[in-house]
Amino acid sequence: MPQYFDNVEDLAHENISFSYTLFGERFTLKSDAGVFSKDGLDDGSRLLLETIAKTDLGTQILDLGCGVGPIGLTLAKLDSSRHLTLADVNLRALDCAKANAKALGVADRVEVLESDVYSNITATFSTIVTNPPIRAGKKVTYAMYAGALSHLNEGGSLILVIRKQQGAPSCQRYLETLFKEVTVAAQHKGYRILIAKK
Repeated sequence: MPQYFDNVEDLAHENISFSYTLFGERFTLKSDAGVFSKDGLDDGSRLLLETIAKTDLGTQILDLGCGVGPIGLTLAKLDSSRHLTLADVNLRALDCAKANAKALGVADRVEVLESDVYSNITATFSTIVTNPPIRAGKKVTYAMYAGALSHLNEGGSLILVIRKQQGAPSCQRYLETLFKEVTVAAQHKGYRILIAKK
């Protein structure tokens, strides 16, 4: 069965949109079949945004595995000094993310690009955020964490959400072998927000 990180060209499109409210602001995003959390803002992404959106993330931010863009586009909308790069392997999700950036009025500060993990990413960032594709397996997700080191500015942070039952403790231990400081910034309903500082 195809997953949200697969490109399935013959999958029928669905004209979906969903809305959510954060910090008193309402966001409406275009979505489609074959993308992650197509019908709404998932609990992990919501906790991640509630935890970090109003903090100092610097001005150059990468949303890795962006899907239709809820994390990166929300961060861009809430702070006009931020420039976001949204990257994913799912072309259908990226088409939605581009449309969503335009609809939210942030397209001038958002770059949307196809990238298999960091394959098409050459820049460095103050912050990398991700709701990692756990179903893709550790080979993929751990490559996202390890690769962050060479794509973060000194003092920059990798920020991710992961559930306890999906390996949060072992993920934290792995991050501690790579980064100088790893903290649990929030916990809710089994989700943990981990911040790994370079």
